[in-house]
Amino acid sequence: MNIFLENVNVHSNTGPNHFGSKLVKYLSRDGFTFNSPIKYDIHLAFIESRTKAEAPLVQRLDGIYFNANFDCEKMNKNILETYKKASGVVFQTEFNKNLIFEWFGEHQNYAIIRNGADMEFIKDAPKWINPATSEYKNIWSCASLWHPFKRLKENIRYFLKHSDKNDCLVIAGNPDFYFQHPRIFYVGNISVPNLTSLYKASKYFLHLAWLDHCPNVVVDARAAGCQIICSSAGGTKEIAGPDATIVEEDEWDFKFIESKMPPKMDFSKIIKNNFDVDINMNNVAKKYKEFFSGVKI
Repeated sequence: MNIFLENVNVHSNTGPNHFGSKLVKYLSRDGFTFNSPIKYDIHLAFIESRTKAEAPLVQRLDGIYFNANFDCEKMNKNILETYKKASGVVFQTEFNKNLIFEWFGEHQNYAIIRNGADMEFIKDAPKWINPATSEYKNIWSCASLWHPFKRLKENIRYFLKHSDKNDCLVIAGNPDFYFQHPRIFYVGNISVPNLTSLYKASKYFLHLAWLDHCPNVVVDARAAGCQIICSSAGGTKEIAGPDATIVEEDEWDFKFIESKMPPKMDFSKIIKNNFDVDINMNNVAKKYKEFFSGVKI
């Protein structure tokens, strides 16, 4: 089966593109090709399509715009048009599906396929080497394309409240909030191999983002052995694992969010995670294969 992959840059490290490279790797092993000049069998568009589909169109959704930081009607317009003409839709989480159904209406052909981790890549990642963190017993880490809803400030506050003097926090990515502390280290944007090495060295991975969908950083950190600490609000808990620490928050009613800032968290509200999903990329790719086989124009 030949796949036309749209709106994906497999050479980029950002979440959707990083997942796209993993999907190409594992589906290629199963005989799939990604040669767009040749007639293709499936048109797979990440988020939205801007080309005419010459085969059944499958839309992979990783969220829409729903808050006052964006011109939501304008930015969601083509995503909605793609949704309406898609022969099938892949939602990354149950939360993602419920949100889209509320805003766009129900789709007749869909699957919930959560993101997966490349276990081989993680296994082969080199040892994390950073003299600044070597003196600490436990490394905590977090990584993102930081903006207010990712809640870096809350990650730092949680770390300072729950960590020991022998623990440190390593923050990857360009921070939108900076707090100077002798046990907090900022490493900026680092390569995927180095980021994976950081996960393998970390005991905890903080991702207290509000209303996130299915963050690849959490999937990869969990696969690398981290215990995940995340919010109950959104889809992150679905891929965080049964041993995750879940900070409970009010359920969102899927209405437009007027505030440009997320709410402050109450760290005393901890609940058990009821989700235990398979995040092995090999099995995730098989789910895509199964879904593709049933998609028709």
